[in-house]
Amino acid sequence: MNRTSDRLIAIDGVNGNAMSAAAKSRISTEKKRRVGVSYWDASGIFGEVVVAEDAAGRPSARTLLLLYAADLAFRLRWEIKPALEEGLLVVAVPYVDTAIAFGRAAGLDAGWLTDMFSFAPRPGERKLVPAPAARSISDRKGFVEFGCQQIAGAHSGPPRRLLIRRTGSHLRAVTHRKK
Repeated sequence: MNRTSDRLIAIDGVNGNAMSAAAKSRISTEKKRRVGVSYWDASGIFGEVVVAEDAAGRPSARTLLLLYAADLAFRLRWEIKPALEEGLLVVAVPYVDTAIAFGRAAGLDAGWLTDMFSFAPRPGERKLVPAPAARSISDRKGFVEFGCQQIAGAHSGPPRRLLIRRTGSHLRAVTHRKK
């Protein structure tokens, strides 16, 4: 018997465009199965962060991860679980490992992060996309790129690059441990 979580594929990384391309590539290998894709910010919550007034200030890494967890809960309830129940293969872009790696890179406690994302089902397949983050602001489509921009500001100075580099290192470590 095939468990529904066996049909869940997690694609994680720091480059949103590269993860989207990896999802499309993975989908193209499925000739006989129906496939669905769930992208971060399906709830629109991060769009609200972008349009918030300057008086709201920039969110902290902890706040961004709490919002990511809320968005993932939305994705699970309205996209991922219903598609799995219909028998679809579902690709989640990104999933939990990206968020945990971002949190670790920002200095948040690993136990807190693991507990916060414990509600998410384990994927049957994991893929780490090793591409570096986009350099151009207009090409930054992923959660890590968005989060780094929010924390470090819109400039692309060393704090942003350092946070992205650390996230990539933590993501490789998290992915390696789960194999």
